[in-house]
Amino acid sequence: MNTALNRILCARSLAIIGASSDPAKRGYQAIRQLLSDGFAGRIFPINPKSREILGLKCYPSVLDVGETIDAALICTPAKMSPGILDQCGQKGITGVIVLAAGFAEIGPEGAKLADECLAVAQRNNVRIIGPNTNGVFNLHNRMNLVGVQGVEPGGIGIVSQSGNMSLALITEAKRRGGLGFSTYVGVGNQLDVRFNEYLEYFGQDQETKAAVFYVEGFKNGRKFLDVCREVAKKKPVIIYKSGRTAAGQNAASSHTGALAGSFALTRDLLRQAGATVIEQSDKILSVAEGLSKLPVASGDRVAILSDGGGHGTITTDTLIEHGLTLAELSDETRMRLAGMLPASASLTNPVDVAGGTDENPACFADCAQILLEDPGVDILMIIGIFGGYAMRFSESLLEMEIETSRRVADLARRYGKPLVVQSVYGTLRPKPLEYLKELGIPLFIWPENAVRCVAELVRYSGARRRIARAQPLIPGPAKKAAQSIISGARSEGRDSLYEHEAKTLLATYGVTVPPHLVVREAGELVHVTAKLGDDPMAMKIVSQDILHKSEAGGVKLEISGGKALCSSFEAILENAHAFNPRARIHGVLVSPMARPGVEVIVGVVHDPIFGPVIMFGLGGIFVEVLKDVSFRALPICDEDAQEMIEEIQSKAILNGVRGAAPVDKSALVDLIMKVAMVSQLHPEIAEIDLNPIIARDDGYDVVDARMIFSNDGD
Repeated sequence: MNTALNRILCARSLAIIGASSDPAKRGYQAIRQLLSDGFAGRIFPINPKSREILGLKCYPSVLDVGETIDAALICTPAKMSPGILDQCGQKGITGVIVLAAGFAEIGPEGAKLADECLAVAQRNNVRIIGPNTNGVFNLHNRMNLVGVQGVEPGGIGIVSQSGNMSLALITEAKRRGGLGFSTYVGVGNQLDVRFNEYLEYFGQDQETKAAVFYVEGFKNGRKFLDVCREVAKKKPVIIYKSGRTAAGQNAASSHTGALAGSFALTRDLLRQAGATVIEQSDKILSVAEGLSKLPVASGDRVAILSDGGGHGTITTDTLIEHGLTLAELSDETRMRLAGMLPASASLTNPVDVAGGTDENPACFADCAQILLEDPGVDILMIIGIFGGYAMRFSESLLEMEIETSRRVADLARRYGKPLVVQSVYGTLRPKPLEYLKELGIPLFIWPENAVRCVAELVRYSGARRRIARAQPLIPGPAKKAAQSIISGARSEGRDSLYEHEAKTLLATYGVTVPPHLVVREAGELVHVTAKLGDDPMAMKIVSQDILHKSEAGGVKLEISGGKALCSSFEAILENAHAFNPRARIHGVLVSPMARPGVEVIVGVVHDPIFGPVIMFGLGGIFVEVLKDVSFRALPICDEDAQEMIEEIQSKAILNGVRGAAPVDKSALVDLIMKVAMVSQLHPEIAEIDLNPIIARDDGYDVVDARMIFSNDGD
């Protein structure tokens, strides 16, 4: 556990440095809030000009306090921070919260001050939250250093790079009711403590049932993924990543590199690590509530219990759109439902009670039990006006509705299956629904939001199982042969492998590559037919100085016959010299034309934030235009590779269109895994770009392969 961070967020003694008697100042407001909330720990106001503030003895500095201090809230101007941090270090305070702005966000002068603060803090073993933060709170510790009012303690932890976003979530929770928070941290400039450390804290905090992060940018994305993978095994991590339209890296030497800076990469990698990524800010809280209260789902088969056709249909449509499965009810289940519902009721999924609950809301609990007992049902959704019958029909139904809420909650616990409720009366907060929320059942106003929560629960549940099954990489004997190819290229001062070398390296790991021949002189073309057959050929320039061969006129396709081979050879050399007169020409690569199929791409790039990542998508010359790709951080498992293939928008093409046979997806999974192994065992390869790969029903052909070394050779 991060002891310093734990001492800050679970402090039992606090110094308020810059304490004030002015109600408009944070140094006054913080003390007032602590006293108002009944903070059980010791509070030490620090101000050399005051003797007492709000009835508490005031001290000139933390060095004058004769007791141990866990943490300090620094409310003074930025320029005073280095000296105060030094005093905190001398006192043995291991963690501080710096509210002041005026650091790196204002320019070079502020950045210099930030560097000085960090140096002082590190020298004194003091950890810093902030600066430029709106504060922290731990409601279970009654330590509110933000000043928000009327917030319920609960199970949702928040870490935010935006004070306004945190206030929006807190305000929404207050409006809805029945939803509370454990700990909040405004990270500010992240001068010291990083997102991954806050996530580690939430993973260990017993009061936090789900962790919510609003992130504008990661400073150590790889470390965050590593921590997220561990925390997600225990509890949900919900992330909203802003800046989704900032895409691309300015100087990318491959298709993979050009696509790697996108939001899609961040989203895919976070989901791979078990996080739930939300792309609409108004959905953050509802998903967090659901995931914090619901058990892990064993599958995606959903049963709908509705008291109206409209909401049932909307829910069904949305379920299918989210890729979930409408549960097929057993004959026994339908027969039992028929025994208690009117003849007009629909006994197939969605189940419509058709007025059977209007005078007897308890029927909802009876039907819910039948559905939860069906082994073909993984999740139950109750849809419509549940909880509002007393308001709509008769006040005499109120007690029955409250008792039904209790029974529904008991059933959810007994059967251990996720159960969510959607009610049009949710905004009115009637007693049966408020009681339902108190008992831990997620409540939604609109069917779409309820389904979104269920879909994210299913995704999260699957990620937990996948992470638990992940196995470590075991290197094979191919590494030595591959390393000799790399060493040979580097000994010649090259920063990349030639295409035929890259293909040979892939072949050492079991990747299927087409036969090929490198021709240096026209006279060698007479050997092409004998070595490669008499099928039409493809010819490509081989030069360390020409990466994009087509742009240089260095590619000729569908070449048949000796004369055509000779003329194409001469044309390729002439084009290459015209494109780059200084280009070093190694020869011309000749290979049989690949049979028709679907063009895909597999690539690896070392992302500056997340480290090595692998990509799969629709390939060919339009890959950077269509950008239909998926990403995963290395290492990966077979399930990651399978998910990458299924996630692309054009996956229907892989399944076969207009009479075409579906491609061999198992072969593509195997290829992705082998490329991942190459990257992991040879980290000196900075980029791998296999594009296009022609995928067919009987395998694939790697038509082009590119491998680029890192600049430092690591």
